[in-house]
Amino acid sequence: MITAERLVFAVLVLISLAIFLRRAYVLLAMVSLGRWENRFDHLWQRFKGMVTYGFLQKRVVRKAFGVNHLLLFWGFLVLALVNMEFVISGIFPKFSLEFIGHIPFSILTFLADVMSGVVFIAVIVALTRRTFFRPPYIEATKEAYIILFTVGVLMAAYFGMNMAAGARGVKALSYMPISLALSSMVPVGVGQGTLFALQKAFWWAHALVFLFFLDFIPYSKHLHILTSLPNCFFRNLSFVSSLPKMVFQANSTFGVSKFTHFTWKDLLDFLACTECGRCQSVCPASAAGKALNPKEVVHSGKRNLLENGLDLLEFRPLDTLGRTADNAEVDVPLIGEGRASVSAEAVWDCTTCGACMDICPVFIEHTPKLVEMRRHLVMEKVDFPSELTSFFENIEQRSNPWALAPSDRAKWSQQLGIPHFSKAEGHEYLLYAGCLGSYDSRAKKVATSVAEVLRAAGISFGVLGADEKCCGDSLRRLGNEYIFDRTAKENVSLFRRLGVEKVVTICPHCYNTLKNDYREYGADYQVFHHVEIMEEVLNKGFFKPNNQFRDEHIVIHDSCYLARYNDIIDQPRTLIRGVIGTSPIEMENKHRDGFCCGAGGGRMWLEEDAETRVNRERIKQALKQKPTIIATCCPFCVTMFEDGLKERDAAEVVKVMDVGEIIHEGMVLPGVKGKDAGQSNEKRAINA
Repeated sequence: MITAERLVFAVLVLISLAIFLRRAYVLLAMVSLGRWENRFDHLWQRFKGMVTYGFLQKRVVRKAFGVNHLLLFWGFLVLALVNMEFVISGIFPKFSLEFIGHIPFSILTFLADVMSGVVFIAVIVALTRRTFFRPPYIEATKEAYIILFTVGVLMAAYFGMNMAAGARGVKALSYMPISLALSSMVPVGVGQGTLFALQKAFWWAHALVFLFFLDFIPYSKHLHILTSLPNCFFRNLSFVSSLPKMVFQANSTFGVSKFTHFTWKDLLDFLACTECGRCQSVCPASAAGKALNPKEVVHSGKRNLLENGLDLLEFRPLDTLGRTADNAEVDVPLIGEGRASVSAEAVWDCTTCGACMDICPVFIEHTPKLVEMRRHLVMEKVDFPSELTSFFENIEQRSNPWALAPSDRAKWSQQLGIPHFSKAEGHEYLLYAGCLGSYDSRAKKVATSVAEVLRAAGISFGVLGADEKCCGDSLRRLGNEYIFDRTAKENVSLFRRLGVEKVVTICPHCYNTLKNDYREYGADYQVFHHVEIMEEVLNKGFFKPNNQFRDEHIVIHDSCYLARYNDIIDQPRTLIRGVIGTSPIEMENKHRDGFCCGAGGGRMWLEEDAETRVNRERIKQALKQKPTIIATCCPFCVTMFEDGLKERDAAEVVKVMDVGEIIHEGMVLPGVKGKDAGQSNEKRAINA
């Protein structure tokens, strides 16, 4: 390459690097505008996670097509060194990576050639899928096609450059099998001048496209190439099963009303989004046709950050990184209609099932962001669905959703003769029934079944009776952190005063709140869901099946707050297997990939649009398996399934049962009169 060309190329490289580095710095400055959050603990564990989920892309390959992305990713990693050599040698022709040694350099050369071919094929596959077989959750954006075509041209130019150089005899291709094969196809009659011109054309094509690609990335949807690895490093080290505790003090802001109220990690989440659409594909609200689309929430947050962030950065020195003031003015509102980024309707649609977070390949935390927005709407704007007015008032005044007398909480347990919990009387467990288990006629049957199983197993337990209060799960997920904070403090204080060391719940929402949410309030007791205790009892051989369910087809539904939030998956299956002798029938979405019933996130207490009911989608999946019984471990799920079956006129042929009820009715329990399973001996089935 002549000196003039090298000079032109050097200038282009410097301009390109300047554009890239300035944009990267601006993005870093935008992230720094967020509130502080400590994500610098357990650095070795974070590094291992970044390797597993970032470099090895463990979550990406959970779906079959993720392998194609993995090949593209690793192709670029291998080619990064080769492209570095390409750029430097374009300015200093004598530079080569051969100084690393003959064998390492030969291996690198071989890998670069092979991976260039792999990347080229992966690009063709991606283009074909996006054009002809595009999943509904993936958008056919121009940016995606620009990126794929750019990468394809880069690979083609790489092979064209090597092909011409090999045919000229100026480059050894013995360790470059694809380039060697292409070079051998060049007709013998092609002259040296033509080959030289081709080599030069391919070289400049590769150079210009590479520099364009470098500068296009930080301005495009493929910004995640730069931000996904840091996001994996700074991920939450466990599933986000709780929310940050709020400190209530004068002049504080509650929740999030503008992008500057998010933490820096939240802002990094926005920039790390790959727009792969996986969160949308598993979102129950989105599947039901509601306004919420978790991918769009994150993408809208990114747009809000970029638009408002640039405005804020204009008023500070370029060399300044750090937090901006809470009251900083922004032009584009975060929540609302019109120019606002996220609609209030979408904020209220979330069931907090966590499916979006569990499937996200780069660990974006969608649910906490939506709850933070709810906190703002509830505690600062007092702008929430009208039906929540009575719900909040009832919980605040009488600690239950229906404003029923607190003394009525004790009725179900009094009828069974269950004593008030007392450590002095040797009670090992506190049975926490929760609001539904204490007041709701259907859920009280579950609480009764659980209590009688515990009693038959010889487990010493008591209840709180009229002293029991709501755990506050729905309050917290609906954004009323003020009442939740008071409720949590009262409950933790009560448990500590009574000397509670072990708690058994019938509700996954109570379980998660008592176990995870109360941790920041000083909770120092163990919490169990009833299926955990029952599995222990079953494994000890205390109970034997009575064959009452031998002809039933039991399909199992995983509660989000058990399976996804707390990894309680095998226990209910073990219990059902103990009753019927075989494993329960599985639905299409199961285990951590289960599909929400629609009641979580406080949606239990909100009116549902008749056209967008989440439970309707899950009922369809259940009825495809032609069950006679749908088994679950959650009173919320029981309610939603029974409502869905009534809508399908299937309530007479398909029964919904808690696993605790199945154990209660399907096992010989010493000292407990057998229960009639209703239609258990009559075959029930329905064609979905």
